Amino acid sequence: MSDSSAGDRENPSEADVSTASLGEQIRSLRKTRGFTLEELSHRSNVSTGLISLLERGKGNPSFTSLVQLAHGLDVPVGRLFHGENSASPVVRAEERRVLEWHGNEKLDGARYQLLTPSLKGALEVVWVETEPGHDTSATPFRHNGEEFGIVLTGVKDVFLDGVRHRLTAGDSITYPSSIPHWYVNVGDEPSTAIWVITPPTW
Repeated sequence: MSDSSAGDRENPSEADVSTASLGEQIRSLRKTRGFTLEELSHRSNVSTGLISLLERGKGNPSFTSLVQLAHGLDVPVGRLFHGENSASPVVRAEERRVLEWHGNEKLDGARYQLLTPSLKGALEVVWVETEPGHDTSATPFRHNGEEFGIVLTGVKDVFLDGVRHRLTAGDSITYPSSIPHWYVNVGDEPSTAIWVITPPTW
């Protein structure tokens, strides 16, 4: 094998490290809860083959699969990615944590920044920026807890079990997270909003 290949093994890319860390966290959480691969597969509706790949630091999971795994493990999605959290109660604007997967800050035309110091508390507050046309209807969200959102700029359609609620700047909404819900930016400009979720689900 060439020297360059050996060097690559000794200096893995950030993506390799991220994938390996994700796999280690999933395996650790699964074993801590006493789940076999089959049990976690049943709880999360994710195939045992994909779970096995992820635990070995391989594979390229979709956002939906990661959400399902987190729900199966009964943890916020962010728990799969983030280690130590800041002890400071203050989050400076320029120091907000960008919630991302495999180095992708933008997910389907949206950008999410954490406004709380960590995801270990009772609530999660997220700054949400979405581009025109952003639409999550293909993967509706549904989980335990309650949500509150307020639109700061632009337009945001919030669907609760298929019923549309159009929000413009200054409008807010509150609903049980157990209701299937999704979001669409129907405007012709970016939309910004603040979303509060309890308990944290990211």
